[in-house]
Amino acid sequence: MANQLEELILLDFWPSMFGMRVRIALAEKGVSYEYREEDLRNKSQLLLKMNPVHKKIPVLIHKGKPIRESSIIVEYIDDVWKDKSPLFPSDTYDKARARFWADFIDKKLYQNGRTLVFTAEGEEHKAAKKEFIDCLKLFEEELGDKPYFGGDSFGYVDVSLIPFYSWFHSYEIYGKFNIEQESPKLIAWAKRCIQNNQSVSNTLPDSLKILGFVQIVRNAFGLCD
Repeated sequence: MANQLEELILLDFWPSMFGMRVRIALAEKGVSYEYREEDLRNKSQLLLKMNPVHKKIPVLIHKGKPIRESSIIVEYIDDVWKDKSPLFPSDTYDKARARFWADFIDKKLYQNGRTLVFTAEGEEHKAAKKEFIDCLKLFEEELGDKPYFGGDSFGYVDVSLIPFYSWFHSYEIYGKFNIEQESPKLIAWAKRCIQNNQSVSNTLPDSLKILGFVQIVRNAFGLCD
């Protein structure tokens, strides 16, 4: 692929699980790109230009054209670089099912996890903890006895969910529960993803680094640890 570094730019922020998805997908495909870290307190003019509606990361810029929203970006990557490591199943029904679970992750797991780490304890926090654990149980049911959500191979739902593993420790600290006790099969899956996929092990930040970031944000919100 001709001069990919000029053709492909990723605007991202290192703790973002949504950005991690894109980085993992690009690594799975073996695609070279230019990474640009964004300061979300002082967003670049390029980010504001390329995502004028939401002004959020990640944004993938391919040949000057922006692709926004991590799930859409990952699907785009899979479509453009088809020849290596397909992420979506070929079956139409299985593809629709994978999209459903990626949407569920974004609407349920992410939102409840955010409430766990960035709100004070109370009824909302308590409800979020229950919903978060319920989500984990549902993921275990969907995984079943398969090595990956995509079956025998690492796929779209795996890419969508595995970035959250780096946030699990923070969820546990502020939710006061143990994810491995609640969902041992899910933790085994996460460890398998890291062990068997260099794209994952090279992308996920250390959970203590994420915890440090969470503590900074909590302090900014006036939340006491």
